Amino acid sequence: MLNWLIELVSNPFLIVSVSSWFVAQVLKTIIYVIVHREMNWERMIGDGGMPSGHSATVSSLALMCLLMCGPGSVEFAISAILAIIVCHDAMGVRLETGKQAVVINELVEAFNLMVSQDVTDAQLKELVGHTPLQVCAGILVGVVNAVVMYFCFFV
Repeated sequence: MLNWLIELVSNPFLIVSVSSWFVAQVLKTIIYVIVHREMNWERMIGDGGMPSGHSATVSSLALMCLLMCGPGSVEFAISAILAIIVCHDAMGVRLETGKQAVVINELVEAFNLMVSQDVTDAQLKELVGHTPLQVCAGILVGVVNAVVMYFCFFV
């Protein structure tokens, strides 16, 4: 049982992926503070924003698979396809979902004002997707983190 736990916490693919997510979330929080002049701890775990934590996570995983398993490996193929799907989804469906949430929230607010009472207090989450720039920044964070960690700890 202890061997299983040791293998889990020393897995280079997991370490690099999780650390890439963490770095992206810290950067996202710092950028939010700089832009909005206020601290929002939800940015540390929240979706959306600059850079994309999802893109950082999957791009670092794919690069680690490439570096450690090779370009012809099934591990690299699976992780590369996963990264493409996640990054595409972040810029597509999830970005559109966020745009729709903004419009719906405005409609609910206007309706509540029209009837002079709060008919609903529903507030949809607006930060769920990413712009192409945010996804590219996330990919860059993931790639840089994977390269640094690979050459510092796993070679």
